[in-house]
Amino acid sequence: MIPVNEPMLVAEDIQNVIDCVRSGWISSHGEFIEQFESEWAAACGVKYGVAVSNGTTALQIGMECLDLQPGDEVIVPTFTIISCVLAIVRSGAHPVLVDSEPRTWCIDAEQIEACITARTRAIMPVHIYGHPVDMDRITELAGKHDLRVFEDAAEVHGADYLSGRDSANSTWRRCGGMGDLAAFSFYANKLITTGEGGMVVTNDNVLAEKLRSLRNLCFQPPRRFYHTELGYNFRLTNLQAAVGLGQVRVNAK
Repeated sequence: MIPVNEPMLVAEDIQNVIDCVRSGWISSHGEFIEQFESEWAAACGVKYGVAVSNGTTALQIGMECLDLQPGDEVIVPTFTIISCVLAIVRSGAHPVLVDSEPRTWCIDAEQIEACITARTRAIMPVHIYGHPVDMDRITELAGKHDLRVFEDAAEVHGADYLSGRDSANSTWRRCGGMGDLAAFSFYANKLITTGEGGMVVTNDNVLAEKLRSLRNLCFQPPRRFYHTELGYNFRLTNLQAAVGLGQVRVNAK
C-alpha cells in the first residue's frame, strides 16, 4: 500500500513522549501543553494559543467566541471541509457561500463584497492545500464593514503571505496570524501532527480566556463546579502536545 501521507516524527518528539509518560502528566495538564501553545502561537506571530482536541472543535469554539445571534451571517468558501459550515450553523448563524477561484481553490476575495449584508458578522477565509487566501482584500473588507476575520489555517502550517505586495511597504506575514483568530488542525495528515488535535490562536486576551473556558466545560476558578455558561470537553492532552512540540520547533525555524 502506498500511503497518502505519513507523519514525520523527529527524535525530539519521541524523547518528549518518553519524558511525558515518565512524569505521569499524560492528561490535559502539564508543561508540554503550555510550551506547545506558546511556541506555536509565537511561530504564527500572535500572543495566545489555546490547544484543543481537533481542528473541528477549534473552529467550533472559535466561532462561539464571536457571540453570533440567530440570523447573523458568516461568509465562507464553497470549497472547504464541512467543519467550517458546522461551526457556523451550531453557533446559530447562517453560512453564506462564496465561490472559490480556480488557481488556488481558495475563496474568491473579489466576490465577497457583493455577498455582505446588514446581517454579516464575519468572514472565514480557508487557506486550501497550503495556498494563502488573498488576505489583504479580506482584511480591507473586514475593516470597511466592521467584520471579524476567522482564518481556517488547518492546511497552511508555517506558510507566509506577502502583504501589501503592490506597495513599497510589502511585508511577509504568517498565515494564521492575520485575522482576529485562526484555527489549526494537527491531524495525522498535517505538516505538524499530534495524531489528533487542534489549536485556536489570537492576539486578543479576552478571546483567549473565553476559548480556554469553553474547551474546559466553562469551569470557573473561584467556584469550579458553579456554572454560569455551558462549555465543552475539548481539551488536548499533555501526551499529544509532547508529540507535536519538536515539530513546532523545526517548523518555526
